[in-house]
Amino acid sequence: MKIGSLDIGTKLLVAPMADISDSAFRKISKKHGAGLTFTQMVSAEGVIKNNFDTLRLFSFSRDEKPIGVQLLGKDPVIIGEAVSELTKNKPDLIDLNCGCPMEKVTSKGMGASLSDKPQLLAEIVKSMVNASAGIPISVKLRLGNDHSNINILNSVKIVEDNGASLVIVHARTSVDSYKTDSQWQWLKKVKKEVSIPLVGNGSCFYPEDAKNLMDHTNCDSVMVARGALGNPFYFSRFNSIMEQGFDPGMPHIDTVIDTIIEHVDLLAKEFGEISSFEKAKKHTVWYLKNYPGISVLLDTIFKVKTVAELKELIMQHGSDIKLNKLEQENIFEINSKFKNKVLFWLSA
Repeated sequence: MKIGSLDIGTKLLVAPMADISDSAFRKISKKHGAGLTFTQMVSAEGVIKNNFDTLRLFSFSRDEKPIGVQLLGKDPVIIGEAVSELTKNKPDLIDLNCGCPMEKVTSKGMGASLSDKPQLLAEIVKSMVNASAGIPISVKLRLGNDHSNINILNSVKIVEDNGASLVIVHARTSVDSYKTDSQWQWLKKVKKEVSIPLVGNGSCFYPEDAKNLMDHTNCDSVMVARGALGNPFYFSRFNSIMEQGFDPGMPHIDTVIDTIIEHVDLLAKEFGEISSFEKAKKHTVWYLKNYPGISVLLDTIFKVKTVAELKELIMQHGSDIKLNKLEQENIFEINSKFKNKVLFWLSA
């Protein structure tokens, strides 16, 4: 798939996710075959005001490219100025968030609410393109506010007509919860409306899901979100499907354990051991949730006090899995909890 002058082939995109899409996560995803990663979503206003936390969120190293930055905002002038500022960092793609359905975002006229304001959406996209210095602009959208107000076909034409190089569509409406099935049939309709590349998003938890989405909708690629949590192997498996025609399946548990340790070390390097500790525990659970003994791990992981203790626990747990010392639990139940509430181990 070509986005302007950027060509990622048949590889997948990794969605920008709050408190997840840090440098460690991006590097691990890229190492295992992701085509394009994103920094965490940043406020356009925060960019032009040089807000420290905002600057930290969209910073990246050269070895992370190709990489995209996603902006949140509603004022065409402010967003245009933010794009101009971002071009100094030379990202490979700058995306406008028109898909966030959270009330604290939409109540301020940002995110998914922008699709209900076609003239404003057009002005914002045009402002971004004019300020982008040739860096491709993309827009991420939902189908509409609800099933009585699906306006995606109009929205994508506005995006294309005002110069965007790519459109990403999450195949749910703003009011849909994660329990609601994605409406992939709308992606097929969108593909017939635009000539720019279309990336589909929604309910792709396994590599074959992404392949099926592309086959059934003619989307040019897929953006993966929750399916990539604790599972960077998703990307190498998908690449194998596309390039060699088969899915090699999950790697040996030794590879999984080595990857977790690498991820923990990258987090510690990025944030320091103390600040990275909770993040590292969260990712560890995601990596190991489908293996035997997840309840044992959950009972134990919150008792460790240091990164060194966490790494020791990870290696011991991996050894116990290999030696069949742990009981396999109900994978369907675990995955249901994970899909509907990612932080499922923190709830009763």
